[in-house]
Amino acid sequence: MKIWKLVSGILSMILFVLVAFQSCAAGVANALEANGEVSGSAGIIVAILMLAGGIVSVATRKSEKKGGNIALIILFGLAALMGFANYGSYSDLAIWSGWCLINAVLAVVALITGKKKVADSTTSDAE
Repeated sequence: MKIWKLVSGILSMILFVLVAFQSCAAGVANALEANGEVSGSAGIIVAILMLAGGIVSVATRKSEKKGGNIALIILFGLAALMGFANYGSYSDLAIWSGWCLINAVLAVVALITGKKKVADSTTSDAE
């Protein structure tokens, strides 16, 4: 899971720039059309959460404790929820929300498999 955390973290930090730029453009379009949508603002929040999730992912990639994975689940899960709930006319936000959902699910997998590894190492130490 160390490689996954490194790769997803770097990709999330790079995608932050693209998502933020698109969200600004979508926000301007929403304001000019006065259509009442909030997809641009939601996109900025998703971009910030992606950046934070990417930083946490890279910073905690070698940690064997549960805190980093829990933080990733919260950050990426919140970003996915925010994006899927508000994508409106900015349909690319659904794609970026899907990326966040994949990262959140993989963090859950890392959390579950991390427990097994810790349990296996404690049983082998007792023998």
